[in-house]
Amino acid sequence: MLVQLLTHTPEPERLVAAAARLCYSASSVEKLLQHDSARREALLAKILSVGHLSTLEHVSFTFGVEGISRACSHQLVRHRLASYSQQSQRYVSHKDRFAAVTPPSIAGRPELLALFEAALDQVHRVYGELMEAGVPAEDARFVLPNAAETKLVMTMNARELLHFFALRCCRRAQWEIRALAMEMLRLVRPAAPRLFEVAGPGCLHGACPEGAMTCGHAEDVRKEFADL
Repeated sequence: MLVQLLTHTPEPERLVAAAARLCYSASSVEKLLQHDSARREALLAKILSVGHLSTLEHVSFTFGVEGISRACSHQLVRHRLASYSQQSQRYVSHKDRFAAVTPPSIAGRPELLALFEAALDQVHRVYGELMEAGVPAEDARFVLPNAAETKLVMTMNARELLHFFALRCCRRAQWEIRALAMEMLRLVRPAAPRLFEVAGPGCLHGACPEGAMTCGHAEDVRKEFADL
């Protein structure tokens, strides 16, 4: 998996703070942007603590993601308050060989890994035969598995990112999308440290929101994020 932060709104915290001040000020937008860093940090902390999160929608972050499975991307696009451009299996054929993601639960057991790879080999042979028979790639792709790798460009605003991290950084999230979320969080924190200082699963700041489905390791999770 390769995750890159391609671009983001310039000075995201300055813009969020200005938007928050505008709600309660008669000053011009230009004056609202002129805010010293200490006052800005205090205001951002207040915004996050009281849940005034609409102001975070004014800043966005764009990521390049490669080497994730179609199983992962299907989960990812369920986050509808985002924009996606994904590599097409209709226009990009896998005639030579499609790359696939192997789950750790399979990779760590040689007998299951051999079974998994044999299934992928069979799919590859069928896909190739369909293509050679003149079946268009948009139809031949019907045999490709969820394990097939994909790549995409994704843009989310800061508010949706907080929601995404709350759900997908949880240890109960599926392992691949959790790895993606953790890497995205590592990338955005330096760009907007105050906005994402407390980002992560709900158990970082209180009781686990999963209730009876909790992983039961809240202290370990808090340590993990403190060392992120």
